[in-house]
Formats: sequence, C-alpha cells, structure tokens
Amino acid sequence: MSWWQRLLGRGGTTKLDPARPDLVVVASSFDDAEACSTALGKALDWSADQPVVLRHHLRVPVGQVNAVQVIAAQIGYDTASVDGADPANLVLQRVQVLDALHCSQERARIAAVAHRHEGDVLGWDALQPAERPR
Repeated sequence: MSWWQRLLGRGGTTKLDPARPDLVVVASSFDDAEACSTALGKALDWSADQPVVLRHHLRVPVGQVNAVQVIAAQIGYDTASVDGADPANLVLQRVQVLDALHCSQERARIAAVAHRHEGDVLGWDALQPAERPR
C-alpha cells in the first residue's frame, strides 16, 4: 500500500469483516475532553499497523436517524446498530487503519454530522480480532 493510501486510511490492508465474532474493543474514549492520542496511548492490545473497525456511538432524534445514515454512508460508514428509542442510539462503523490524527479527524467529522442533526456523540471505540499476528 502506498503512503498516500495509508494516510487516507484506504487500501489493501483494510480487509477486515466487521461481523467477525472474534472482534474485541482495543481502544476507546467516551470522554469529550480526551484526545485520541491519549486514548490510543492507553490501548494495550491495539495493533497500529492492522485495520480496525472504528465505531462512533451517537444519540440522535429518531426523526434524524435516516439523514445521519445517508451522510455517514457518503463518507464510508455503515450502520452497526440503531435502536427505536427517541432519541435513538446509533452506532456507525467503518474499517480503516487507525492513528491519532485520523481518529481525531473522524471524530470531528462525525460530531459535525450529529450536531447538524440535533444529536450528540457519546464516544468511539476501535475493534480488532482477539488473536492477530504480531
């Protein structure tokens, strides 16, 4: 993979099935004040050179869920889950190689989408297979 594909979080190493049953949370932050670099610095089992399933946890009014899903799909996110409550708890996910810069950028991007649709971001987490080659 070229340096620019890695920089953009795209390319051949992002072959990770988000539905794998052996995925575990390797990094997370549900604190608005915590920097992604801090959260990733505390992550003990995260492999920086391997793709993750990056998930953003949002709470949005039920009437805004579809609009958020449409915008999220345009930037490469799928809906991992959504409940029927109002406001709805919505989890958006995508597979990418993760570093502090891209985590911060994605966090800001998703926060902007949620804010424009009267919602909040609760936090994010990153998943990788429990057993992976080192």
